[in-house]
Amino acid sequence: MRPGAEALQRAVRAAEILAVAGPAVGGLWLRAAAGPAREGLLAALAAAVPLIRIGPQTGDEALYGGIDLAATLAARRPVRRAGLIGRGGIVVLTMAERCPPALAARLGLAIDEGRIAVLALDEGAATEEVPPAALTDRLGLFASLEGVAFDPAAPGISSGRIASARDGPAPDPATGAALRALTRAAAELGIASPRAVLAALQAARANAALEARRAVGEDDLRTAAVLTLAHRALPPEAAAAPPPEPPAPPESGPGEDRSDAPASGRSPDELLVEAARAALPAGLLAGLSAGRAARAARGAGGAGAVRAGNRLGRPLPSRPGRPSAARRIDLVATLRAAAPHQTLRRQGQTDPRPVLLRADDLRIRRHLETSDRLVVFVVDASGSSALARLGEAKGAVELLLGEAYVRRDHVALVAFRGAGAEVLLPPTRSLVQTKRRLASLPGGGGTPLAAGLAAGLALAAAARRRGMTPALAILSDGRANIALDGRPDRPAAEADALRLAARIRALGLRTVVIDTGNRPGPQMQHLAERLGAAAIPLPRADARRIGAAVAAAV
Repeated sequence: MRPGAEALQRAVRAAEILAVAGPAVGGLWLRAAAGPAREGLLAALAAAVPLIRIGPQTGDEALYGGIDLAATLAARRPVRRAGLIGRGGIVVLTMAERCPPALAARLGLAIDEGRIAVLALDEGAATEEVPPAALTDRLGLFASLEGVAFDPAAPGISSGRIASARDGPAPDPATGAALRALTRAAAELGIASPRAVLAALQAARANAALEARRAVGEDDLRTAAVLTLAHRALPPEAAAAPPPEPPAPPESGPGEDRSDAPASGRSPDELLVEAARAALPAGLLAGLSAGRAARAARGAGGAGAVRAGNRLGRPLPSRPGRPSAARRIDLVATLRAAAPHQTLRRQGQTDPRPVLLRADDLRIRRHLETSDRLVVFVVDASGSSALARLGEAKGAVELLLGEAYVRRDHVALVAFRGAGAEVLLPPTRSLVQTKRRLASLPGGGGTPLAAGLAAGLALAAAARRRGMTPALAILSDGRANIALDGRPDRPAAEADALRLAARIRALGLRTVVIDTGNRPGPQMQHLAERLGAAAIPLPRADARRIGAAVAAAV
């Protein structure tokens, strides 16, 4: 079998189950970049069932309908236009990893009401780029086409099989033993959401219908577990201890049907767990879990802070208001608000104007602006760090710089050694220049931690005044021995560092503290507590853990 053939077959079967079960299974989370394999799958699905495409910027009017402005003005009476959700069927959400929380909530509500099913096209390149949990929790099915090449000879979606499954007699409901097996398998995989089990039952029935079976069998349950439970599972190394064995079921009575028990000695839930574990490629499950955790940790707000404006950024629904120099009118929304009232307003009037406006018709444009983010790296280049961990600290900073570059963040570099701190690199997006400055960073001298914090604070404050969202990443062993005024005084140096940490916290700056000492001591822990941040010991943290921690913190 060609590489990726099994993944393609799973995606085809997931699409067929979606076409048969529809809103009952919620939808399909398809992780795949645009390419021949994905487009071929969508084209085949569109030939079997109608699809409605939307994007992450789709507004409420397109979803729920509203006044058809042109038809209303022509007919001189309100004419409403149906929304996409009112049509039902399967809604294809492109670039689902960029879906804002508001749209995810609206689509989730429509799924819960049984009005639509959603096919979410996840094109995320990084692990943290995943759709919102409010949406993925309701999408029962998952398939991945990452690294799968288009194979025109591979079996595709069968419109005839889908039509027969939808129009033919529905399979019998799953037995109690099947429900118990799916529930135990979900618990074994660390899945907390009950939606997963309900979606698995519906997927098993749809699979049985596609295979023209009148009852749900073991193969249907196994297929359902692979498509609905595998992507929700915790990675094996992160999973909790298995739950205690449930009490043995009572012996079958004369009136009980035990025909659904497996012929082998292994329980059905063990078979389902094995099938789910083996379904996803190595690393994909951990990546999905890390992506969900990173998005939950940082929120769904995007790169930097968001604020409502009226000129730049993503459009928001307009609001009633009066135009001014800083508030621009939304002409289309204003006309749409006035259109339903034209008949009443013209009664007893001879005003020749085509549209009669009132003050309460005026609507103001709004946009959601996202500020740029700046990550200020404050690196300890003193003698204690240089003799111990400066090399590893540089490697950690390079990793963090690479992740910041992927997110298109600005970065700045501050090094402290000797009697003070130096801004080696002002805010920039140049990864090459930053790495060059970091490679030439010398080590040695005292540890003026307070001076490094002061320089980082000054850069962050200046960036905030320019409308950016700053954050600090501090790498040091915490053994401060140079006070802020340059005197070699350890108690004064520690007091100065803690005082500056309190100022940083009072300004609400996001920070992450990485202890670069050979043996993490209490100094960095005290500093982190004063900053309101977590202290990550570098000796016990690999590069990926550091990158994930910084991404979640900033």
